[in-house]
Amino acid sequence: MSQLEMELGPKSVPTDSLRPNPHNPRRLFDKLPLQTLEDSIRRVGVLVPLTVFRAKGSDKFTILDGQRRWICASNIGLATVPINEVPEPGTAQNIVTMFQIHKLREDWELMPTALKLGVLMEELQERSDNALAELTGLNTAVVTRCKKLLTFEEQYQDMMLYADPKDRIKADFFIELYPVLNDRTVVGADWYNRSAMIESFLRKYRDGLSGFKSITDFRKIKQYLTIARAAGKEAEILSRLGRLVEDDGMEIADLEIDAAKIHREATNLVRTLEKIEENIDAIDTDEFLGEEELWVKLEGLVRKISEKLASADRRKVS
Repeated sequence: MSQLEMELGPKSVPTDSLRPNPHNPRRLFDKLPLQTLEDSIRRVGVLVPLTVFRAKGSDKFTILDGQRRWICASNIGLATVPINEVPEPGTAQNIVTMFQIHKLREDWELMPTALKLGVLMEELQERSDNALAELTGLNTAVVTRCKKLLTFEEQYQDMMLYADPKDRIKADFFIELYPVLNDRTVVGADWYNRSAMIESFLRKYRDGLSGFKSITDFRKIKQYLTIARAAGKEAEILSRLGRLVEDDGMEIADLEIDAAKIHREATNLVRTLEKIEENIDAIDTDEFLGEEELWVKLEGLVRKISEKLASADRRKVS
């Protein structure tokens, strides 16, 4: 057991002698989820001591584990709370410890997590998703999502930190927007303005404009971009996207280009035909010789394919 993990013995201290940990990755504590814990503390008090340390130069204890209990105790006016005091950790150790503690708790908002991950990245000069996941106990996918949030300007990060959940913009909005905002084709457009795009989509999202129903609509936009690019229609899709950014009357569905739509349908049909080809190739003619319906269907398929090839001025199947 490390020195940090060694308990120095439980004791009771005044509730107002504690303070939140500035490096707690869980920064938002909404009132409703706290209600059950608060009711419990009213009945039986704080049963599990809080883990704290006294920072150098501070006359208060800093909470390592138990901030929700402390908030509830403060809300109901509890005079004292039980604590276990441990030695003060370094900055990186403090952050890593907070992550390790909180990974066993219920999920918290992602932006505060991202901010503390950013501090840890700077403190340790570490950028690897896998290494950061190992250090913090976070899932690698969560680390990746957090790093995407850190690319947004402070004003947008603040929107994810509003105290009132009704005003707060969910981190998922910015995570879903990220691939569109950073699409290589979009970034190269002559009309591209990062802030203008973010503001436009925020407005559409909040007010339900341009047929915006869900943050997953960004996936549709990204799909339209990808398909148009594959169909050689980059200029047209960029023109339409630029109009969508500026015009709240334009629908997201208007981004779909007919030629690109046909390309998508053709691609899907190719996959289906490849599967049919595999299945036909696997037929053992001796085993299936008596399956008349199967052979009739195959003959009909050959005729239909021949007709389509002829209409497309392609050679007939022999």
